[in-house]
Amino acid sequence: MTGEVTVLVVRLASRGDGITADGRHVSGAAPGDRVAPDGAVLPGPHRAVPPCRHFGRCGACQLQHCDEDALAAFVTDRVKSAAERASLAVPPLLPTHLSPPRSRRVATVHAQGGRHLLLGFKENRSHAVVDLRECHVLRPDLFALLDPLRALLRRTAPRGACSVRLTATDGGVDVLISGGVSDHAEARSGLLDFARTHALARLSVDRGLGAEVAWQPHPVSVTLAGVRVTLPPGAFLQPTTDGERILQDDVRQAAGGARRAVDLFSGLGTLGLPLTGSGIRVHAFEGDRAAWQAGREALHAAANGSTASHRDLFRSPVSAAELAGVDFAVLDPPRAGARQQVEQLAASAVPKIAYVSCNPASWAADAARLATGGYRLAALRAVGQFRWSTHVELFSLFTR
Repeated sequence: MTGEVTVLVVRLASRGDGITADGRHVSGAAPGDRVAPDGAVLPGPHRAVPPCRHFGRCGACQLQHCDEDALAAFVTDRVKSAAERASLAVPPLLPTHLSPPRSRRVATVHAQGGRHLLLGFKENRSHAVVDLRECHVLRPDLFALLDPLRALLRRTAPRGACSVRLTATDGGVDVLISGGVSDHAEARSGLLDFARTHALARLSVDRGLGAEVAWQPHPVSVTLAGVRVTLPPGAFLQPTTDGERILQDDVRQAAGGARRAVDLFSGLGTLGLPLTGSGIRVHAFEGDRAAWQAGREALHAAANGSTASHRDLFRSPVSAAELAGVDFAVLDPPRAGARQQVEQLAASAVPKIAYVSCNPASWAADAARLATGGYRLAALRAVGQFRWSTHVELFSLFTR
C-alpha cells in the first residue's frame, strides 16, 4: 500500500490507543504505524514484539507493542500535557525515567475460581482474572511464588475470591492475603507450612477486620535511603527501587540549602527521611497510624530533632500559619491529589515545594492552585515505574 492511502499514527492516547493524524483512535497501534482504509494496522519503526503471551488480555500492561522510544515519549507527553492543560509555563523537562523489566517489587494479584483457581492480574477493563504463566514486570522472587500460591489457595480459599499483595522486603517476600481464606485449623496450618517452606518475611491474612499476622519470624523492614524502616502489612511503597531512588534524589537536590522542611502525606518517610542526611530538620505528617509510627521511629533514629505527627491532611491540612518558618515542603498524596493541603501551601510563604504525584490529572489541578498562589513550575520529570502501563508518575518543583 502507498503512503497516500494510509494514515500515520502520531502518538498514544492516555489509555494507550494510537491516535492518527486525522484524530482517530486505533486500538493496538504504536506511533509510526500506518492505518489502511480497511482499518488494518501496518507496523512502523516504533512497533515492538510483545514479550509476554498474556499481552492484550492482562490489565497490567497496555504498551508492550511499543519500543523504548515510544514508551518514553508516552510517559513524557502525559506529564507535559498535564502541565500545559494547567496553563503552566513548562521548563525544560528532566530526563524521563523508565523502570526496567522485572523490577516491580510491590504488586497485588487476584484469585478467582476455587478448585480450578486462577491467579494473576485482572483483564483490561474487566473483573476476570488472567492466570499468569509468565510476567515481565514482576521481580522474579515475586513471580516465583505464584504457582505455590495457587496450590495454597485451592486448599485454604475454597471460593477463590481473594487478593494477594506481594512485597519484596529486606528479609524476603511479605505476603498479605485479603478475603476468602478459611479460618479452620487445617487452613491455618497450611498457611504456616507455606510461609516456612518459602522463607517468607511475613504472612498476614485480612478476613475483613484488618491484617492479622500469621507468620513473622523477624521484624519486617525496608531500607529507605540507607535507613531500615519497619514495614507494616499493606503499607505503601514506591513500586520499584530504581524509581524510588530517582524521586529521592530529585527531592534531595530540590531541598538544597533548606534547614526546616515538612513532609506531607509522609508515609514511611520515603521522601522526607533522606533529607535528614543533609542536616535538614523534618516534620512529617501522615494519616495512616501504622505508617506514621514506623516513620516516626525512623526519623527519631536520625537524631537531628526531626519529628512526625499523626494527622489526616484531608480533614485537617497543615495551615499556612503553621508553615511559617518552613523553607521546604515535600508532598506525595494519593491519586486524588491534595486540594485542601495545596490551598494552604499556596497561601503560605514556603519558598520551595516538591510535589511527587502518581496522577498527572489531579497533579495538574493542584499545580494550577499553586500557580494562582504565586508559585512557578521550576522543574519537572516524568517517571514510568509501571513499565508498559499507562500509569505515570512525576516529580515537580515549585518556587516563589
